[in-house]
Amino acid sequence: MVSRFPFACAAVIAAAWLPLGAAAAQDVVSQPVVQALPAPEVQRLNRALVALAKTPRDRAALVEAGQAALGVDDLEAAIGFFGRAADVDPGHPDVALGLGSVYLRAGRAGEALVQFDRALAAGADERAVLSDRALSLDLVGEGPAAQTAYARALELDPANDEARRRLAMSYAIAGNRARFEDTLRPLLDRRDLAAQRARAFGLAIMGESDRAAAIVEQVMPRDIATRLVPYLGYMPRLTKQQQAAAANLGIFPRSADIGRDDPRLARFAAEERADSRLAPAGPPLGTRPAQVAAAVPTPPPSTTVYTAPVPASTIGSQPAPEPARVATVTPVAVSTAPAPAPRPAERVADVFADLGAPPADARVSGDAVDLSRIEVKREAPPPAPPAAAAAKPADKPKPKPKSPPKPVHPSRVWVQVATGKKVDALAFDWKRIAREGGKSLGPYKPYTARWGATNRLVIGPVASRDKAEALVRELKKKGLDVFLWLSDEGEVVQPLK
Repeated sequence: MVSRFPFACAAVIAAAWLPLGAAAAQDVVSQPVVQALPAPEVQRLNRALVALAKTPRDRAALVEAGQAALGVDDLEAAIGFFGRAADVDPGHPDVALGLGSVYLRAGRAGEALVQFDRALAAGADERAVLSDRALSLDLVGEGPAAQTAYARALELDPANDEARRRLAMSYAIAGNRARFEDTLRPLLDRRDLAAQRARAFGLAIMGESDRAAAIVEQVMPRDIATRLVPYLGYMPRLTKQQQAAAANLGIFPRSADIGRDDPRLARFAAEERADSRLAPAGPPLGTRPAQVAAAVPTPPPSTTVYTAPVPASTIGSQPAPEPARVATVTPVAVSTAPAPAPRPAERVADVFADLGAPPADARVSGDAVDLSRIEVKREAPPPAPPAAAAAKPADKPKPKPKSPPKPVHPSRVWVQVATGKKVDALAFDWKRIAREGGKSLGPYKPYTARWGATNRLVIGPVASRDKAEALVRELKKKGLDVFLWLSDEGEVVQPLK
């Protein structure tokens, strides 16, 4: 048995999710005379960026840019585009669907489920949602519910081969060999290579590593198969959630976490078993769009041009590779913070809207001299003619409007470290997070804030966005799943009790 296996090299797992033709092409070394055209996904992203530069606040353009970024596995850019779309049109189903897709690809299944249910509630097509929602259920350990959702997706679209492969994997994770084989058989009869790959991982999950390795060596390029085969031997030791993430998304746990579920996912699954409704309570996505995802600054006239596609990467195991860019153009800046504050230029009207009209009556300060109250002795004026109208009393000077009081909860910068429905459970999580974060968390205290039907666990407040981003990078190096968050002005953020 191998005593120490390099699980951090999760790119091996990711390579298994590349199109098999593209993977095989890596073995061929060529030197073209003419520069090859970018891949279709890259061309789509470039077109979206050009359109977005012309209409930076167009919801359809932002959604298209987010979907195009997903096509090249640039999750940071995707969450930025969808976050800005949520700021522009928070109630649109495509926005929630896009955010759910990003969260799913990043392995954040609980948050993905919330977004998928919001998309369905807003009128999204079930055929576009159910397969990914079912995978999210598998990722939180809700296998039976996932299989029901997969079956519904196939009922609506029998040609959805991806849903069929995922359903087969769900049966393998549940140990149902007969349904696993029956579900894959139509695809295997068509010589579907992705189905062969799914069959290999399903067999490995059910303990048949030798047969799985034989399939991988047969259908995959030699260098990828050689590196992937050792991972198959560890599949039976993973939890059901980890098996679903590894087999469907290529996300393999660290060696220290093999056989240990993320406590946040375990708690989420337990809470959902007690309450079968996955849609969050309260108002939908539109109430606070800034809490959903990062805002994207308005793109400048020069836009980012992607020159090469980015291969699938595993979020959580190692950072996603940056896409190649042309150095002579200005890149579109994006942020991974899922809750940006609105830009000041967009909130000027809101700032003055609360002031109201100035008071009608005058107020005299203690240091001023009110001339109207000084009586000056003068000779009596001659009597006015009977027809003369009585003189109107002089208007008193209007005071300057008072400055609005400072909000009890101003907008501040935080770092989100966990989510959960029950605050007392977050207190338990904080003990573990504080231990793993070590000295990096020393200067900060834990706080909670409501987020739909759940709660955020955040640390801070942090002095600036730059310091928060530096803290996020530092904590991610320690294996913590964290990101920057900006609270809205007036949003209640209270100490963890």
